[in-house]
Amino acid sequence: MNINKLKRIPSHIGIIPDGNRRWALNNNKDKHEGYEFGIDPGFKLYEACLALGIRELTFYGFTIDNTKRPAVQTKAFQKACVDAVMKLSNKDANLLVVGNSDSPLFPKELLPYANRRVHFGEGLININFLVNYGWNWDLSYNKKNSSNKKTSNLFSSLASSDISRIDLIIRWGGRRRLSGFLPLQSVYSDFYIIDDYWPDFREEHLFEALNWYQDQDITLGG
Repeated sequence: MNINKLKRIPSHIGIIPDGNRRWALNNNKDKHEGYEFGIDPGFKLYEACLALGIRELTFYGFTIDNTKRPAVQTKAFQKACVDAVMKLSNKDANLLVVGNSDSPLFPKELLPYANRRVHFGEGLININFLVNYGWNWDLSYNKKNSSNKKTSNLFSSLASSDISRIDLIIRWGGRRRLSGFLPLQSVYSDFYIIDDYWPDFREEHLFEALNWYQDQDITLGG
């Protein structure tokens, strides 16, 4: 696809990289082994979005509910998140990790990046990474932090308040649900489904989603 033909480029894309465990089983591996194969696709997507001039990306790492899975799987996706951030630290990005960092299930290696934006290199794109994230935790954040000033603006009281509204959400793995992905920021997002599993990411997936996005009626409720 000729990217010069794209008339509308979303400012912010949300990424739900699903299908790692199913991919692992299809490739004669144990479920937990799939997560490590989801790291490189994220960086291929990062490079493609840089070329397109996209200003912000939010990746779903793992949720609070995901930690109910078997311990071997939990440890595997925790490690994959840490490895991804360490690799990103050598790139050009502004990283914000959002999640319940008070929990022992939040990787301690990511505490320096928790709930604050950290600049890497030339900071060419904002990257948000949801780690040990829960929609209920996010929406209840202000109530749990008494030091925060009371506000009538629900958005500004979120733990994820520094993440902007999402224009387009792309989910791999064929599932047609948001799974608690940033409920306020995604309220007017267009939602595109890719049936292929996340470790099988191809740049064409992104272009397919952007091509579809060209024809969407963006009204924001108006």
